[in-house]
Amino acid sequence: MRKGALLLSLALPACALDLSQTLKAVEDRYNRANTLQVAFSEEFSGQGKGRRVESGTLSLRKPGRMRWDYTSPAGKLFLVDGKHVYLYSPGTHRVQRTKVKESGDMHAPLAFLLGKLDFQRDFRKFTHRPEGADTWIVAEPKSENTPYSQVEFAVTPQYQIRRVRVTGYDRAVLDFSFEQERVNPRLDDRIFQFEMPAGAQLEEAIE
Repeated sequence: MRKGALLLSLALPACALDLSQTLKAVEDRYNRANTLQVAFSEEFSGQGKGRRVESGTLSLRKPGRMRWDYTSPAGKLFLVDGKHVYLYSPGTHRVQRTKVKESGDMHAPLAFLLGKLDFQRDFRKFTHRPEGADTWIVAEPKSENTPYSQVEFAVTPQYQIRRVRVTGYDRAVLDFSFEQERVNPRLDDRIFQFEMPAGAQLEEAIE
């Protein structure tokens, strides 16, 4: 161990070292990946909005592309192509399109996996606690231009992100659970190109 690192390890309490090491290991795991695919379940709850549970498959490709294919409700699609965010709701047969930088959707925190993951750059006020074999990490975003006030991560002993809970400024909560993670699967670029469903109505965000 280098002298500087040794002095730092002596100066920091063990819990701070454990958290720092865990965050670094998670960053290393995901920053090596160019593509990622997981099965997801998401639960939304908000004041006066009830509770909604949905599920499907999430595919990601760097830089800046993600695709949420829903099996429940069947046909729902949330797609980010690097420039725009598309949300297709089969119940209304409408497509909402928004520029990525203007999107207020609470799926947005997952976008950190699409770039260079850096917890210290993006978040602040870290706390953590054990939850079974996992580590539960709570943090606040550094930027004030986010649709959420807090993000929580459940990290496995293998440094896999198993769960992400996002709390909005309106106290709405979006809770994601992930399983069957595949790192660097072969993903066709075409799945990140949005195609309008036949007869669907496009709604553009006001810019």
